[in-house]
Amino acid sequence: STKKASVKTATTRVDSTSDASKHQAALSTLIDPITHKSVENSYPLEVSSLLSLEQAQNILLQVSPKIAANQAAIAASEYQTDALKTIDHPLVFARVSATTYNLDTDIDLSSLKNGIVNEINSGVGDIIPPIPNLPNFGELVGERIPDTYELKRSGSTAGAGLGVVWPIYTAGRSAALTGASNARTQEAVADSILDKNELYNTLIERYFKAQLAIIAAYLRDDAYDTLQQTDHMAQRLFEEGFISRVDRLEAQSALADAKSESVNANNDARLAMMALQRLLRTEYRIKPGTPLFVSSRPLPDVSYFQDLALTNHPGLQKVAAKRAQAQQLHALSDTGYKPTVMLYGYGQIEKDPSWVAGVSASWKLWGGLDKTASLASSNAKIRQADLSEIEVSDNLLLLVEKNWHDVNNAQSRYQALQSNVELAAEVLRLRKLGLQEGLNTPIDIVQAQTQSLKARTEQAQAAYDYVQSLSALMQSCGTPLAFNAYLNAADIRLPTLYKK
Repeated sequence: STKKASVKTATTRVDSTSDASKHQAALSTLIDPITHKSVENSYPLEVSSLLSLEQAQNILLQVSPKIAANQAAIAASEYQTDALKTIDHPLVFARVSATTYNLDTDIDLSSLKNGIVNEINSGVGDIIPPIPNLPNFGELVGERIPDTYELKRSGSTAGAGLGVVWPIYTAGRSAALTGASNARTQEAVADSILDKNELYNTLIERYFKAQLAIIAAYLRDDAYDTLQQTDHMAQRLFEEGFISRVDRLEAQSALADAKSESVNANNDARLAMMALQRLLRTEYRIKPGTPLFVSSRPLPDVSYFQDLALTNHPGLQKVAAKRAQAQQLHALSDTGYKPTVMLYGYGQIEKDPSWVAGVSASWKLWGGLDKTASLASSNAKIRQADLSEIEVSDNLLLLVEKNWHDVNNAQSRYQALQSNVELAAEVLRLRKLGLQEGLNTPIDIVQAQTQSLKARTEQAQAAYDYVQSLSALMQSCGTPLAFNAYLNAADIRLPTLYKK
């Protein structure tokens, strides 16, 4: 069956994800089936309830909120870098103004008037000798000057202009800022790959955990069916007097235990399938179609995987991004006392415009951040990144070797348990024949069935351990999808309940 699941595509840079481009026209707001929260910029996805591992991996990339959130973080960082790339481009701006005014006030002229009167009188006295009945020229003039003047003005003005500021030399500050932002983007990409690899590992864990739980439930059901037949035969033998009442009660007790174990195993299988369902964010259970597997072929030498890890692991990519950030910080700190040179100009837009243009240079003479301390800090960060690279590399090499040995141990254990499975199956067959012939008791069947169940369960667990160890090995190499190549090449595959 094919059903519909909600998919979150929180990728703000549509050009960075082909799926987002494909579904851009159909983006809408959907309800997440797990949290029941609305998610914008999403599209519906048809998901079959029966999935192979590869199909589940492809769906996980489209429905995981963590992956979508990381894509949004990368897009935000990329846009920030794009914004910084124009920081030293010319800045052109326009200025437009419109003003209306109304002025109504009284201006006090008394001081001015008195000053004029005094100056006139003083000047006349210096030129003309005192003459009786001569008029006071200062007062004659002063009479014509009012003590106050009422000023009333109103009107409007408008103006416009264009200006430009162009930093033509920043001593490398702009390049350092852009480089630091680029390095932060690379760190976000490395974090995204780390999270994606971890999600791949979680998917494999839950996918094959569901397969193991389904096998365990099937084995428990098979054991219960066998003990039902044994119980029926024990009842007949008891009625015919071939076995004692104690043997009959032991058979009934074993049947009750088998029924309880069967119920528990089926509940565990449902829970494991629900965990897979939650990871793939569907409203229905996912049936895993890819079986547990083991390869009898030996792995390549551990050095092969260690070289892969040193080349591909995103942890080292993150350290490299940290070092690049420190280098750009060092370059920025080194510009402390270097000048900034700018061209500037401004002109009015009118009939007879006024304009101004020029070049300016500015230096920091004192104050602000201490250049020596800033350079020492950035050098320390570069050293920290270099030492971190050594530590991360050492840890990766050790982790790869551990996982490589775990895969080999699980492979050996699975192969060693094969003889136990075959032997336990043969003992159970002989016990059943012996019960029919009266040579064995029901409790012998119970014991043989228990041993057979244990051997088959242990072998299935060994196959699961092999799968998980192989997944961990691929993740520690930074190549989680290489797991699929080993899966496809495996020559031992356990039975699976769900098949296409």
